[in-house]
Amino acid sequence: MSKSEALTFPVDGQLLMVLPRAGASVGNPDMQLPILRSDPDGYYLEMRVETDTSDPSEIAVTRRVPLEDLSSEEWEELKEQYTKLDLKNCTDQGISKGLEKIQDRKIQRLFMALLTFLNPRQVAIVLYLYRQAAHQGTGPAVFFRSNDLLESLGYTRTKDGGFASKLRSQLNRDLVALHRTELVFAQSLRKGNNIGAKVTIKSILRIKDFEIDNVPRDFDLVKAADYTYELADAYTVSLEFFDGPGRTGDYVLFANNVDMAQKLGSNAKSDYKTKLLIYLASRMKWDSLQEGQYLVVSKQYLFKNLDLLGSNSSRNNQIFWRTVDELKQEGYLLGAQELPGKKKISNIQFQINPEKLRAHQ
Repeated sequence: MSKSEALTFPVDGQLLMVLPRAGASVGNPDMQLPILRSDPDGYYLEMRVETDTSDPSEIAVTRRVPLEDLSSEEWEELKEQYTKLDLKNCTDQGISKGLEKIQDRKIQRLFMALLTFLNPRQVAIVLYLYRQAAHQGTGPAVFFRSNDLLESLGYTRTKDGGFASKLRSQLNRDLVALHRTELVFAQSLRKGNNIGAKVTIKSILRIKDFEIDNVPRDFDLVKAADYTYELADAYTVSLEFFDGPGRTGDYVLFANNVDMAQKLGSNAKSDYKTKLLIYLASRMKWDSLQEGQYLVVSKQYLFKNLDLLGSNSSRNNQIFWRTVDELKQEGYLLGAQELPGKKKISNIQFQINPEKLRAHQ
């Protein structure tokens, strides 16, 4: 292992290629309304991000939660609660506001998990797990202690050495959301003279087991995510996109010291730095870097994928360039500049620092 490889960890290319689309927010113009769907295989709650044909990276992805062990009465109750979902309020006043008419806590949390899926905090959890996978060398299986993960996310311990129950509860809900939300997406596949499609269904991770330090303590993984405020003390998960020790060569190397800390008191959705870092890593798998370092991306797509969707262009620009400066300070970017484009659509040229972020072709 070279010195530079020892200072980095790989994240699978296929995962990075779908990550920005899979985590699209409710305000994204490509995002469809959540729907309830039943077929012979069961019941599903799902949201679809439609494709944008003007760029190959803007693929269609459906995120869905299989609703297991659901009786027909519970399905009817879910359909009734679904009518109380106010998506306009979700986009205009916040997701909590849009869900406040739904009384059932389980259903409310189910919608919350789907609507906020793969927010920057959950992406930070995914990066932590891939870094652990590289250190542990046990393939896709990763063991971790909850308190170590919470510490890596930058949270402060309480006087007794633990973490606030609100943070602990949130972590279990995040892990269960990453476990039970499936991503469905298609890739073009050439079959002789025809173009076919290969449809992939994967979760980001699957929770294989968990540990409780003090027994007897009644802990149910899904019940905790749906109803209570609890967290297991340790988990073993399997990373579903992981290619294993042989690896296909399709990955991006991230610096080991990638900043996963959550800003105190701020909403995860305003973590533009993580969004931009992941989006650039994604584009490095869709596009070839020019001269090995330069990446040119349409400003329109950057803003859409960063959630800078408001009509205040001055504010959007301010946030964007402030975020670029943050990535420059952390060494991911060596530079960035705006290039005039056709039809008044500007492009941004990024100069990527290969020591901190490098695509393996």
